[in-house]
Amino acid sequence: MHSRLRAAILAPLLLAWAASADLDVYVDGALASGWENWSWSTTFNFAATDLYEGLSSISATSDAWAAASFKLEGQFNTYAGFQFDFAGDPTSVQLYFQGTTDNAQSAYIPLTAFPGVTTTKFTTITIDFSALPPSGAALGSGAWDRLNFQALANGATYHLDNVKFLTSITVTPLFLSAEPIGNDLIAVTTQGKVDLTTVKVKLNNASVAISNTTTYSPIDTPSKTITYFTLAKSLTAGPLVITAGTNTTFNYTLPAVRYGTINVPNVKAISPNIYGVNFPTSASYIQHLGITISRWGGNAVTAYNPSGDFTNAGNDWYFENRIADDGNADAWLGWVSGAGSKTALTVPALDWVAKDSTSYSFPKTIYPNQSAFDPYNSDAGNGQFNGTYVTPPTDPNRAYTPWNTTLAKKWLTGLVHKPDIIHIDNEIEIASSTHYDMHPNPIGFDEELARVVNFSIAVKDALPTVKIAAPSTCSWWFYWTSAIGLTDNAAHNNMDFLPWFLGQMKAKETAVGKRLLDYLDIHYYFQPDTSANDAAAKALRLRMTQSLWNTSYVDESWIATSNYNSQPNNKAVWLIPRMQQLINQYYPGTKLSISEWASTADSDITGGLVTADSLGIFGRYGVDSATYWATPDEKGPVGLAYWLYRGYGTYFGSNSVQVNMAENIEGIFGFYAGVDNGKVSLVYVNKNTVPMAFYISNVPTGKYFIRHFGGASGNAKWQTTTVLKDNTYTVIPAYTALFMKQV
Repeated sequence: MHSRLRAAILAPLLLAWAASADLDVYVDGALASGWENWSWSTTFNFAATDLYEGLSSISATSDAWAAASFKLEGQFNTYAGFQFDFAGDPTSVQLYFQGTTDNAQSAYIPLTAFPGVTTTKFTTITIDFSALPPSGAALGSGAWDRLNFQALANGATYHLDNVKFLTSITVTPLFLSAEPIGNDLIAVTTQGKVDLTTVKVKLNNASVAISNTTTYSPIDTPSKTITYFTLAKSLTAGPLVITAGTNTTFNYTLPAVRYGTINVPNVKAISPNIYGVNFPTSASYIQHLGITISRWGGNAVTAYNPSGDFTNAGNDWYFENRIADDGNADAWLGWVSGAGSKTALTVPALDWVAKDSTSYSFPKTIYPNQSAFDPYNSDAGNGQFNGTYVTPPTDPNRAYTPWNTTLAKKWLTGLVHKPDIIHIDNEIEIASSTHYDMHPNPIGFDEELARVVNFSIAVKDALPTVKIAAPSTCSWWFYWTSAIGLTDNAAHNNMDFLPWFLGQMKAKETAVGKRLLDYLDIHYYFQPDTSANDAAAKALRLRMTQSLWNTSYVDESWIATSNYNSQPNNKAVWLIPRMQQLINQYYPGTKLSISEWASTADSDITGGLVTADSLGIFGRYGVDSATYWATPDEKGPVGLAYWLYRGYGTYFGSNSVQVNMAENIEGIFGFYAGVDNGKVSLVYVNKNTVPMAFYISNVPTGKYFIRHFGGASGNAKWQTTTVLKDNTYTVIPAYTALFMKQV
């Protein structure tokens, strides 16, 4: 007999419902009546008895990105929440809801949002549809009829039991967190109707009076509430005790102050184009996050056919044609620019584009022994046998139609909405892998250069004033060599690829009489392995932003042990200064673009802090354009980093102010200063697991608008105004990003 081991995740919530009114999804041995199994690449035992309560449970094993997916013959819109018992690795599974008739989809809910989940016992997880974790946003409207437990990149094995939708959820009033922030504020988050008059503060064992309170709920997560208590005196080092309600206490030890300074007269312009993303979801998304440039890019655009809006994502999805996810490129340029964002359009530069929305390159009827097939189309394969692509290569006419510079020029000339930047394709140096079905042979230095030059000439003929970005190289390895390998370098005077490319593009300008490259465009993905997402991985993730600029930071990845390029100091990346040096040496006047980059953990607070840190670095070190890959969740940690700098019309300064810190603490702290029209703006990024405090000299006192996310307060668009009475002690909570701007 197995005993049930249950830990109530949603302890603050009192659940009240009539059992007969709840909607069961699983009862012992089978899905409940009205539910269908729409899962893919997942094996089940619906009567598992190795871990269960009642008579049995569901045991599921899913391949990478596959899901246990259950569809209701009806809708579950009227229910208040969802509850299930889970046993498994919480880092391997996420949950989301869908509406199959209206294509609605909820945000992803990582099971890491719920503490205490283990592989050895059931944990009861309750999700309130008025406040989905981790963002706190409501589920919202939709014809909701499908739920999905999706495995992440390494697949997942887990158990489910007592899966049901709840008719009602009653929220118990609670003080959730209280933490010091800024010079004299205590930020208190709550749920339900609490008695705020019970909040008391002691600093260094002495009571501190509260002079003012301000309560705020973010417009997009109204279930979350924060109250800022302004103290009658400034915070200082020592023990801090905050009591609330009848028995809730929050204890801190405020640290000794650290020192820095800003030099407001010493400024450098920040390019507004560093606050970009790929494929924003809507005009409101652009405006809420202050997105300055939006890119139409990625693997699928290599095969984009503007005559029908067909595309093919190559090996990202079984070499299948489809309608482009974002529809018509011209229409996309129109609504994006209309929302206030500049636009960057990618032009295909290989010899083929998708011919329709239904064809695919590796049908099972021709290649029956492929290693994987599309779970939604069992005839479409991945083109591989035991990890190697089929030979001889498939006929590209099966899925594609020819493409050339003439067709590209015709398309661009006819655009109603003109882009600001055009990228010459996307990562074509690895097309022999990503787009093996249309270009099976490795692309070398000469072919990549020729394609960039030929399509750049066509672009400039069609749109003379547009700026061109290339070669959109995928990674550090291919900055220096090609898919052919080091013999390609040897054939080109032993030069590394990007320096050679810049020199050749400069020579082409001389030959044709006009610049064919305005931006050196690269993709940069941090290389350290942070997939474990444990404490050590989080600390590493937060340190690795130093690879963007620090010549002394030896990369904590394979890069530090590789020796295949001829670059100086090649154990360190120091990406931005390195690329700027190459530009100055080989093609002066070219700008630097990073059109794909990412945090490595979009749903984790550390991913948000990496993003806030990186945006500050881009501004300080003079990146000219940057677009995040791909579309951060507006309410998630990465989206909040954009909101921090640019949200809702309040912007970080357009000029970067010189900052000097007394200690080298870049691995645990980032600090950025800007100025506009004499008004100073500041961003503090505490990457440490404990609070930090700073005296930044030359920071003006007076009234400030502040924003923050992270820390004990959690991930939401927290904001208020405050008066900085004293700049000698400013507290930044653990794992928190804080924005301050003079008003």
